[in-house]
Amino acid sequence: MKTAVFLKLVLVCMLLAILSSCGSRSRVITTKEAQSRVLRNENKPERLVNEREHKTDAKVAEKIVKHAKGFEGTRYKFGGTTKKGMDCSGLVYVSFLEEGLSLPRTSRAMSLKGRRLYLKEVSTGDLLFFETDKNKKVINHVGLVVQADKDHIYFIHSSTSRGVIISSLSETYWKDNFVLARRVI
Repeated sequence: MKTAVFLKLVLVCMLLAILSSCGSRSRVITTKEAQSRVLRNENKPERLVNEREHKTDAKVAEKIVKHAKGFEGTRYKFGGTTKKGMDCSGLVYVSFLEEGLSLPRTSRAMSLKGRRLYLKEVSTGDLLFFETDKNKKVINHVGLVVQADKDHIYFIHSSTSRGVIISSLSETYWKDNFVLARRVI
């Protein structure tokens, strides 16, 4: 009798585990093509970007940067997404959302989206990722490129000490902590 009750309990637990996992929304990316899709074309096949699309993307990038610049001077607040306080990923998150583009809320999760870039490919609207805590060795900071030319890359971000500011990637601290760049639009 005890064995039958035990087996029923095990079956019920297994059934509950199976049913609760059915609601999961996480996707497994299985091909290189799927991994390289940018956020706004996530469900469409990769295709060559024509000149008109490039101009449209550049206009969207400029609008995103303009929105982010509206937060310059805002103090740092962990988890913040308003003029009352802003963290680095919150700045990027709300700036992209203003243009209807949804990104993950954390810098680490953002660093998995879009296409990885060489620094020479970086342009306005791209994202720069940093590891500022050398003990943890994980991406924990993000900045939005506001200007890029062959000599300098400037990005807007929310620093814990100075709030929302524009910095240069050529500054020693940022250069030493830089990990990767990505394009999500």
